[in-house]
Amino acid sequence: MFRRLDQPVGATVRLTLDGEAIEAMAGDSVAAALLAADAGALRTTPASGEPRAAYCMIGVCFDCLVTIDGAANRQACMATVRDGMCVERKHGARQVIGAIP
Repeated sequence: MFRRLDQPVGATVRLTLDGEAIEAMAGDSVAAALLAADAGALRTTPASGEPRAAYCMIGVCFDCLVTIDGAANRQACMATVRDGMCVERKHGARQVIGAIP
């Protein structure tokens, strides 16, 4: 669905999405790398379970929330890929750890 306008030139890095290896261009945002890899939805909505992917790519919409290296609710469009990064899709409502019941 998405393609680069120019042929990639430069270093590549490897990251995983839900345990699956993905190769990305160094300097890409996580969202751009996942779009280029045709990864599909990055999260589902809490209420209806509808799939969401990166939308605005500038940190405004929060449709690209993922877990990066164990840190939940990170905006994929605002994080830069790095070698060995572990990205996980987010399903449903976020988990709040340490919240008062």
